[in-house]
Amino acid sequence: MSNIRWQYAEHWRTWSPKGPVNQFSSRREMDHFIKQLSAVGFEGLGMFAWNLMAVSAMFGSPKGYREFIAERGLSQIVDIFFAMPQATQGVAPHRRETHDLIVRILEGFVRASAGTGAENLVVMPTNAHNNMEPVTDEKIQILAELWNRVGKMAKGYGLKLGCHHEFWGGLRTREQIDRFYELTDPEYVYLFIDTAQHVIAGVDPVDLYVRHHDRVSGFHFKDTRHVDLVGDYRSHPDAELVASTTPRWFYEMGTPGGLVDFPALMHALKEYNYQGWIGVEHDKADIGGSYPESTALAMWYARNVLSKIYS
Repeated sequence: MSNIRWQYAEHWRTWSPKGPVNQFSSRREMDHFIKQLSAVGFEGLGMFAWNLMAVSAMFGSPKGYREFIAERGLSQIVDIFFAMPQATQGVAPHRRETHDLIVRILEGFVRASAGTGAENLVVMPTNAHNNMEPVTDEKIQILAELWNRVGKMAKGYGLKLGCHHEFWGGLRTREQIDRFYELTDPEYVYLFIDTAQHVIAGVDPVDLYVRHHDRVSGFHFKDTRHVDLVGDYRSHPDAELVASTTPRWFYEMGTPGGLVDFPALMHALKEYNYQGWIGVEHDKADIGGSYPESTALAMWYARNVLSKIYS
């Protein structure tokens, strides 16, 4: 078995005579989705926590869903992803009084994921930047307190907690990210690198990996053609959809004009002997493209360019 295995984060939407449909529309659509991933070479799947109920309804339980994908060539569900983009009165990681509820919510999702075989709980550790600015050292310390608690809880269920930083999130700069990992416990809190999100925020994902390689629990590999130079990260309500400078932030690996240096990152992974899963993510690929096409192109690049660097 290779030291590197490829998984797909489950963003997906295709067109039908009745309009756009996703894989949760029917078992038939789910069958098509999983078979397409398997056919191009993926071995694993990353799930969003809020879809655990959907697969339980479709397949009887998360374990039933895992068996369904295994029959079609995917060996396991790798990640469970959770995000809280907008702060509410009861859910705001930078406010201590909301921490108990957040821990309970996440423990509920962790328990619901039993039977998936997931290895990682991946979270967006903050709300959107415009929900918590100014980002102060005190707020970063409060965030660290929460995610140390969640990481300890997740470890008790056999999961690693990985924190995933968006370009529009509360922890977006290199200084903020480095400070967060200084304050969190390396036994409980890991870094989950999203290549495009970091580049858009002006952070080099290769250098970030080298600095924190012993704390990295996984990746989302996707590309971008843009760096946010005008404060689009503050756009409300969704910086990925209503930014002033670009209608589309994300592209598949190998896209012309892409700014992520994937070969350099793979060389760094080889140097530090990273072993495990790399996730391919296509967030909003249907803005000017298609999920099936982007996924096939990205996996061709992964197998024919990146995997050869590591081997």
